[in-house]
Amino acid sequence: MKNYAVGTLERKNAILGWKLIAPTVIIISLLILYPALYNIYLSFFKVSLNPAVPNQFVGLKNYIGILSDPLFWRSFWVTVAFTLITVAGSMLLGLGVAIMMNRSFPGRGIVRALILLPYVTPLISSVFAWKYIFLPLNGPLVQFLASLHLMNSGTDVINNPNNAFVVVSFFNIWRNFPFVYLMILARLQSIPSSLYEAAEIDGANWWKKFTNVTLPELYFVMASVALLRGIWNFYKFDEVYLLSKFAGTLPIYIYDTAFAGIPHQGIAASAATILFVIMIGLITLYVKKVLKW
Repeated sequence: MKNYAVGTLERKNAILGWKLIAPTVIIISLLILYPALYNIYLSFFKVSLNPAVPNQFVGLKNYIGILSDPLFWRSFWVTVAFTLITVAGSMLLGLGVAIMMNRSFPGRGIVRALILLPYVTPLISSVFAWKYIFLPLNGPLVQFLASLHLMNSGTDVINNPNNAFVVVSFFNIWRNFPFVYLMILARLQSIPSSLYEAAEIDGANWWKKFTNVTLPELYFVMASVALLRGIWNFYKFDEVYLLSKFAGTLPIYIYDTAFAGIPHQGIAASAATILFVIMIGLITLYVKKVLKW
């Protein structure tokens, strides 16, 4: 009788919980599902910009066209390289800074706060600061490199397609490593000191303690942060486009296809759908193999 009462109470609590979260789940689902499904729908049409002219169904023509476009594949591999470089760079930099900031020294609180500045500064302010540094005629960095005879004065670094990819990659690492640093530092501070004491008793040096204690304890945090940064950077548009539209990543390709010149929104929708499917596959593989969920 007592078990029956407990079971009934648990069911009531479960039903109440679903009722409370149902509005939020429905709203979020609509906000996410509707744009995704509408994008897939548009990918099968030649989209008309004239409201009086209906969209023309073209089947898989948009997909065949986009998959045979060399510029699409070039943009795709540039995006893959951008994601790998920026995720690896921000992870290594964030890990190194977090380890340093985990040690006690005078003024540590102020330094910790200053490290977060690139991440909390408004994006547009950071972009203008970087553009100023790279100004061809009087940019400080260009003038400094020119004084060392490493670069010709007047070189337009950002708007050169050969250099734009490097600049936006450095910018992304610089701007986003504080997020990685913050996540890793939080985990570092929760590692029991007894683990390091036990390692010292066994004669472990700092490298052994790092590889046998610190890294295993950080594994899932670093793997999760790398997954998030990978997803964000694969779709990264605002930072890249504001700093240099010549970086040649896939989101810029999709934007130009959809809105620049003569818009081809059906083709852009098919490219976005392909990107979405690839990301879902990579995320599923990563979660199973790395995070082991």
